[in-house]
Amino acid sequence: MKVSLFITCLADQMYPEVGESVVRLLHRYGCEVDFPGSQTCCGQPAFNSGYQDEAREVARNLIRAFEHSDYVVSPSGSCTGMVHHYYPHLFQAEPEWAAKAEALVNKTYEFTQFLVQVLGVTDVGASFAAKVTYHPSCHAMRLLGVKDEPLQLLSEVQGVEYIDLPNKQDCCGFGGTFAVKMADMSEAMVCEKAACVCATSAEVLVGTDMGCLMNIAGRLNKEGRNIRVMHLAQLLEEGSRNQ
Repeated sequence: MKVSLFITCLADQMYPEVGESVVRLLHRYGCEVDFPGSQTCCGQPAFNSGYQDEAREVARNLIRAFEHSDYVVSPSGSCTGMVHHYYPHLFQAEPEWAAKAEALVNKTYEFTQFLVQVLGVTDVGASFAAKVTYHPSCHAMRLLGVKDEPLQLLSEVQGVEYIDLPNKQDCCGFGGTFAVKMADMSEAMVCEKAACVCATSAEVLVGTDMGCLMNIAGRLNKEGRNIRVMHLAQLLEEGSRNQ
């Protein structure tokens, strides 16, 4: 099975170790993984700011980058959600590009979605002794409907004591450009989220979107909280090395 890694801006520039964990896990299940070097942003920041023409041009580049891929896998529900829900809208007046956008939609998956739905994997054979809580990101949960897959994977990890996150459905306040445009509101939201994380007494917070995790980790760090924040792919890959 040939898979192309859609790394996303945040992972590429700030958390490359997340992409490495994804690739190692995919290799384990027989996937041949490539990395199209021409990929850049999915266009979401421009789109959310009202710059649809600019977002459209960025989207064209991403479509070209993955045009010959069999599957496209990303460690981000947010960027995957952008492709699934807004690329068809961006190209609705351009039939040729609309068809190309739809082709990308049909082969693009968030990482946990791909593991569970396409590869049929829920147990990666990992062991990770820690109290763990999980933050479901808004875009993965609401745009893609990825709700059960991360928890299915987490529940099979030996040694994990899973603790449900209070008010887990609430946004962390990041929201991309929202955190910049409405900083005071964003701060209040992440303070609430951090308080909920601390209330679990968890040692580790996991999620599937580095935007959310970066935002929450920043708040926890500012408060001096000793809670490790990881992408779920990192926990699964690190835990599988413990076996």
